Amino acid sequence: MILHILTGCVAAAAVLVIAVIAVFQHRRLRMLHQELAEVQAKANEIGSFLSRFSSGMQGSDGVVGAMHGAARYVAEQCGAASVAIFEARDEMLTVIGVYGPYPFSDPALPPPTERELPAMLAARHIPFGESFVGEIAGHQVPELIPHADEDPRFAPWKGRSFRSVMAVPMIRDGLTAGVVVAVDCRGGSGSFLPAQFERLKLLSHQVMLVNNLRLAYSEISNRERIDQELNFALRLQQSLLPHSYPEWGCFSILASTRSVKEVNGDFYDFIQIDDDRLLVLLGDAAGTGVPACLLSAMARSFARAMTDNFTTLPDFLQALNRKLRRDSSADRFVTMGCCLLDRRRSLLEFGRAGHTDLICFIHGHLRMLSPEGTMLGMLPNEFAAFETICLSLEPGTKTLMFSDGLSEAVDGSGTEFGADRLARTFAEAGADGLPPSEIVERITGAVRAYEHEQTDDQTVVVIARN
Repeated sequence: MILHILTGCVAAAAVLVIAVIAVFQHRRLRMLHQELAEVQAKANEIGSFLSRFSSGMQGSDGVVGAMHGAARYVAEQCGAASVAIFEARDEMLTVIGVYGPYPFSDPALPPPTERELPAMLAARHIPFGESFVGEIAGHQVPELIPHADEDPRFAPWKGRSFRSVMAVPMIRDGLTAGVVVAVDCRGGSGSFLPAQFERLKLLSHQVMLVNNLRLAYSEISNRERIDQELNFALRLQQSLLPHSYPEWGCFSILASTRSVKEVNGDFYDFIQIDDDRLLVLLGDAAGTGVPACLLSAMARSFARAMTDNFTTLPDFLQALNRKLRRDSSADRFVTMGCCLLDRRRSLLEFGRAGHTDLICFIHGHLRMLSPEGTMLGMLPNEFAAFETICLSLEPGTKTLMFSDGLSEAVDGSGTEFGADRLARTFAEAGADGLPPSEIVERITGAVRAYEHEQTDDQTVVVIARN
């Protein structure tokens, strides 16, 4: 009998346990379904938010219009009459999205029109800690103000009729990335409810997400624009450099240039003056990159335009100085070395404008030519003076024009390669009887092997008397 009773108790307990487990599993399953539904709802919401953001970016206002669209979405979801989205940079807040009347405009002025609003927002910056919005950014604490008209922080905007305000800071990696502010319940004078406040907190994460996308998109757009400018400058740079080297009677010429950036501020050119004379130029615009490239293009264009009326080398440099000073800013200048080759008489006339020396290797000896000359575009013509030196070149003579990017190349300790070392390298190549192409190769190779890192454009032009 006892055995039967025990057996019955065990069976009843087992049934009870099974029932409890079933109830627990049912509740757990129901909770999982509820959590799944909430996750799905949030995913749908984020998808809808991102869809609106994407559609806004495709509009005529681009990323600006997209953030205004984000503000509209927040207003719709929170039931707010107006919403302002602020971005934080360097502890300053700037409005990047608005829906409805902008609540924080100057109360002494009439509310801005839709056309005036973008300029007003771009010029308005709120420091952290200043006014209500700045306090939210500085303290990083969200606030719901049911009766904003009674809050002294809104006193500067009396007349703007604040009824209820809620604000949420957007925090990324412990730092304030921005603030979302909603003002006044839509369609009535009531205050925001706690549920609306919680809704704004959730939406603030989505706003921060789309703002991160906006910044990434802007960065990509800026890079694409920069790439386009660099491609243009690169094509311009390539157009500055001759595609072949002239054989000018008894003279052989070869040149090489190496940029420190994508484009080059150095240039060289060969311009025929008449049947007997060829002008060889090596220019170096101040700076590097695109600005220097554009200045080089200007100098080269002026130089080519003036050779139709070429008289003397000093007059040519005076005219080029006048044009560059007139058409470029005061802090932009060009240095230039000029060799005028006369193939009929085997003469070389050298002039320079603030440029490096001309190095000559004649009968086993080095000679440095250093005529006076001021940089182009720096001084008015009454203060700019240019001298030239003329040589009769015998067979075997070699000359080197170079930009200071070679002589000023530095090693790991900061010691410059130097003009003397450059001249010795040139002389050794000349003594070995190397042709211009191999002389250029030896010089540029020596500089590359010496320097720790290239910091300036490097150009050489070798002229050999055959």
